[in-house]
Amino acid sequence: MQEQLLDGSGLSLAILVARFNEHVTSRLLAGAEEAIKQYSVAHHDVFRVPGSFELPLAAKALAETSRYDAVVCLGAVVRHETDHYRYIAEGAASGLQQAALETGVPCIFGVLTCDTDEQALARAGGTQGNKGADAVETAIQMATLLRDIQANSSP
Repeated sequence: MQEQLLDGSGLSLAILVARFNEHVTSRLLAGAEEAIKQYSVAHHDVFRVPGSFELPLAAKALAETSRYDAVVCLGAVVRHETDHYRYIAEGAASGLQQAALETGVPCIFGVLTCDTDEQALARAGGTQGNKGADAVETAIQMATLLRDIQANSSP
């Protein structure tokens, strides 16, 4: 990715953070906020939801306000003894895609889906980078692309 081309100075972002697995999601949020500063995002608000399964409804509600150019959704789903994690991850992913398609506002899937806490922490500011920062970069790219498409579709 060519970071120097990303410019968030004209953008407003909503950041949704799941409270469940907060030892991971707080680090994703820190990475997201660093990226917001790095790319000079004009405005952002942070909202919290109980868990990753609740991200889609809140993302859709925020997107429908027309106050945000994109909604960044951060969560962490970690596998344990049952298949519960699979249903949460699939519901969050498909729900966020549906929210984006229905509203026309990018709802970025920044939800880690890992087998262990160690894998999640590695992706939340550890050896594998910070997927919270990556999600902000994706939000900037998508919001900018949609603005360009709108500007070029006018007669």
